[in-house]
This record gives sequence, structure tokens and C-alpha cells, in this order.
Amino acid sequence: MFTGIVTDIGTITQLTQEGDLRARIRCGYDTSAIDMGASIASDGVCLTVVDLGPDWYEVQISAETVDKTNIAQWTEGRRVNLERALKVGDELGGHIVSGHVDGVAEVIAMTDEGDSTRVTLRAPQDLARFVAPKGSVALNGTSLTVNAVDGCDFGINFIPHTKEVTTWGDVAVGDRINLEIDTLARYVARLAQMQG
Repeated sequence: MFTGIVTDIGTITQLTQEGDLRARIRCGYDTSAIDMGASIASDGVCLTVVDLGPDWYEVQISAETVDKTNIAQWTEGRRVNLERALKVGDELGGHIVSGHVDGVAEVIAMTDEGDSTRVTLRAPQDLARFVAPKGSVALNGTSLTVNAVDGCDFGINFIPHTKEVTTWGDVAVGDRINLEIDTLARYVARLAQMQG
């Protein structure tokens, strides 16, 4: 489990296709404190550590995960949002995030509003019903509050701090973004479906 509060920005330094995709990610974490098999959310995707070095970790990514996320667009040099898994007693500053990406949204517009940036995204049709104004979503592993919804389109405001401590300062129109819907929204929709 994660919170959607990004704790580091990693850089992809190596991508190797060897049956599954293998990625090496340079990070600022103390890798001596990371166990083999640990889970690290990398751009919101819960990935398992399979190798470690002094300032990097490697993950093995199945074809299914590549297909369901934006990992197919990863390139060497790309920056990714990182979050280590929750430990008992950690502060829950965002919302409960599993690291299981539901689909990919597309950035369709960006507008500066004062010092903040309004980013409008288009969710896949089958996920749009789970996105609600003032509700939570995880986008590329970042816990965010939805400001407005119009059909499949929804808007998020990014303050300067968020753009500085995550990769949201790098985002452009047309980018594909990992979307994880709020777990509570999923269960509320399922209960409504069962009662309807």
C-alpha cells in the first residue's frame, strides 16, 4: 500500500527486454535499507525490486503491466515519481493507493492559473464514472484532488510545490498518465450496481 505522496524522483538509466522488461532506476533512497522483493511505486505502478546497487534498483515488468500502463513510453533518461511502501505508523498524507493502475489517461489541455497549472485529462470511458469532483485519484503515483469533471474529462490544479517535488513540472499535452481510481469509489460503484 502507498499514499500517493511522492518521496523521490528517479531516473530510468537502463531498459532491457529479456522475456520481461527489466528497468534500472537511479534514486536518492538509501538502497542499503531496501530489501530484495520490496515494493516501490514507480510512476504509480507497484513494482518489485529484483536487484540493487549503491544508488539504483532494478525491477522486472511483465508484458501485462507494460500493456495496461504508460511503461511502454518509458525511455532511458525519463524521470519517474517514486514512493516506497507504507510501514505501520507512517503518516497517511494522501489517500490509500494500491499501485495497481486501472488505466491510462491522456493530458488534453494545460492552462496556467496564477502560479498554479490546471491540467485537463481524459479518462478511459470505463473509468470515467469513478472520477468525481473533490474526489481523489492517483496520477503517475501522485495523490490528487479532482477539481472538475465533464464526461470523461477531468481537471486537476498543480501548485508550484507539487510541480517541483514530482515529475508534474515535466508534463505536456498528449502525455499518457497512469490512472488509479480511488478504492472507495470502486466499492461504492460496485454496491450501487448490485442494488440496481
